[in-house]
Amino acid sequence: MNIGLFTDTFMPQINGVGTSVTTLAKALRAKGHNVYIFAPWAPDTKQDEDEKFVIRMPSMPFIFLKGFRVGLCYPPTAIRKIHKLKLDIVHTQTEFSVGIFGRILAKAYNIPVIHTYHTMYEDYVHYILGGKVLDKDDARTMSKICCNSARAVIAPTDKVYHALRSYGVTKPIYTIPTGINIEKFRKNHFSGEEIRNLRKKYGLRENASTILVLGRIAKEKSMDVVIKAMPSVLEIIPEARLIVVGDGPYKEILENLSKDMGIADKIIFTGAIPWTDIGIYYQLGDVFVTASVSETQGLTFAESMAAGVPIIAKKDSSIEGVIVDGKTGVVFENDNDLGCKICSLLSDKDKMKVIAENASAYVESLSAEAFANNVEALYKDILSSPDKFGISPERKIHIPKPIKFSHKKT
Repeated sequence: MNIGLFTDTFMPQINGVGTSVTTLAKALRAKGHNVYIFAPWAPDTKQDEDEKFVIRMPSMPFIFLKGFRVGLCYPPTAIRKIHKLKLDIVHTQTEFSVGIFGRILAKAYNIPVIHTYHTMYEDYVHYILGGKVLDKDDARTMSKICCNSARAVIAPTDKVYHALRSYGVTKPIYTIPTGINIEKFRKNHFSGEEIRNLRKKYGLRENASTILVLGRIAKEKSMDVVIKAMPSVLEIIPEARLIVVGDGPYKEILENLSKDMGIADKIIFTGAIPWTDIGIYYQLGDVFVTASVSETQGLTFAESMAAGVPIIAKKDSSIEGVIVDGKTGVVFENDNDLGCKICSLLSDKDKMKVIAENASAYVESLSAEAFANNVEALYKDILSSPDKFGISPERKIHIPKPIKFSHKKT
């Protein structure tokens, strides 16, 4: 098949959407398909081997969100390229400029459109002039219109499926978890010396307990909850350190918060890290902690599982069946309980080991290969039976097989 992936966020920008697109493209190519990515041009784009499959759109910075770019226009050169590519499937990964371009071209050339709904926009309206221009109802309406313009929709989790149905999306929705390149994150992928040198770079003592937070530093990620839990952790484990890997619009606010709390010397901000280097950064953590409830799936959860780092996550429908309390991770509900949960897990090495083993077994079902197989099956279904994708609300679900948890005491 000739497949076009249309996205507004892509490398060198680092986020879940860009990672998902890259993973899917490589896995589909490995299965023999021709996959082309349409994305905004970025000033620091690297001209590597994969870039030859990327068609860049003219773009400009998105003034409301640092580091993001939006397409300016739909150049004739891109239109001519698409005509020559003879695409069988247009798979949009975004609701905005490049995604709109994909839907326009698909209509012009009568190509079926699949849409993946990556982002819960109702949690992000505060970026547009503090929510004074768009509110949550506007975000839901926009999402409904976009999804209903596609032949079928991919939701990464049941949380997204139910949200889209509540918005009024009537097209078929396939629940297909995004996959990851598991081996890229495995501990045995890195030498002990590499890990020790990285810890030394950030002043982490070899035996010091390290709490890891990783991802885009934004308000909706609730990283401030983890920082606020640190004083109670330090009372019990004085040598503990929190390392925050990533960058984003909320970074300076978090840095000032740590200073105001008098714990700035206990918290390390690495800044932006190239996506190609992210794998080893998971090895800095003894535990991975997240308080975010804005995720559609949370690829960092899967990456941490693959890295063998136990997860402590806030209860949310996005992690149901993935982070099982006491089995594949630790779940907390009240922010005030987080410090206690961190200390309890760090002090129980046996429990940490069992959780890491269970999580490692689960993440096998989230491989890039499984992801590509499920998406490929959807493509083939649509191309072979296009009529049934007109108005059918039938739900098609691809859920990882249940795993057998370790029976060791936790």
